Amino acid sequence: MSVDLRLLGRAGCHLCEEMELELRRALDGRDCRVTIIDIDSDPQLGERYGLEIPVLMAGEREICHYTLDMQALDRFLSDH
Repeated sequence: MSVDLRLLGRAGCHLCEEMELELRRALDGRDCRVTIIDIDSDPQLGERYGLEIPVLMAGEREICHYTLDMQALDRFLSDH
């Protein structure tokens, strides 16, 4: 079963770029899709998350933010 994840961030954010790279490496070979969402393109997301990015989400569940938490990601993936 494929897992859909969303990475919320913004263009030019070095933490967002780092998390995306680490996430793609961590998910290599796993049945997961990652959608990158620029919070500046959605006023509600921009207001909600502001500088608290990047945020890795699955649906409405926050898996981790700022840096990739591999333990949290592994726990989530093992449940799905």
